[in-house]
Amino acid sequence: MPVYSNPALAQPNVSERAIRAISTADVFDALGRGVSDFWRHPSHYLFLALIYPAVGIVLAVWSAGGATFPLLYPLATGFALIGPLAAIGLYELSRRREQGEDDSPRHAFGVLKHPAIGSIVLLGAMLAVIFALWIAAAGAIYSAHFGMNPPETLMALITETFTTTRGWSLLFWGNLVGLAFAFVVLATTAIAFPLLVDRGGSAGEAVAVSVRAFATNPVQMTVFGLVVAVMVFVASLPLFVGLALALPMLGHATWHLYRKLVV
Repeated sequence: MPVYSNPALAQPNVSERAIRAISTADVFDALGRGVSDFWRHPSHYLFLALIYPAVGIVLAVWSAGGATFPLLYPLATGFALIGPLAAIGLYELSRRREQGEDDSPRHAFGVLKHPAIGSIVLLGAMLAVIFALWIAAAGAIYSAHFGMNPPETLMALITETFTTTRGWSLLFWGNLVGLAFAFVVLATTAIAFPLLVDRGGSAGEAVAVSVRAFATNPVQMTVFGLVVAVMVFVASLPLFVGLALALPMLGHATWHLYRKLVV
């Protein structure tokens, strides 16, 4: 495993970093740069990202005890919640490319020797808890609407969801609660992980900077969050295999968004 080296880690006052006001055009520019970074070495990034679809399938089976279809939608949308952690190695590759250093995919695993690995793990644990709470909440909402007489097949569930009163209620409350979870993750970690990779610091400092970035650019960050949610959801539908494309693109895009936001 490569030795981790980043001279920028010596710079202090992570929590006092100034935040820029950006435009919606900046958001889409960051997304475009992320796609461009991905296509530079697509086969390498596919190799790195293929682990995550496999993890997704395991989580789906584990969470629903084998009867996965009632929770497929919350699982698919829930991957947007843990995306910032899943792309942690890609932030390092983007940083190295930006600095003109060797950006070989092997350096993605260099973050395991990062001086701030404790803070990264702590934030990752927070995301894991949020993801678990979302799945539990989604299961409770489903049980409240369909627990007494649940549909027996996936097609029956889809039909009832879009053609019955209880189905519309399930959609409304499920998406409303899911949106609340998404905003919490977006505000607290969208910038936190790239900042830790780039500058180090504590988890609390990184979260504080991320919250300030969201507060300064609420519309722009919301647009970015919506794009992430849609891409991750669509990529999750074919048994999560589309995440092998979506996660690297979004990971690189997040790095470029961080660079636009944080001075």
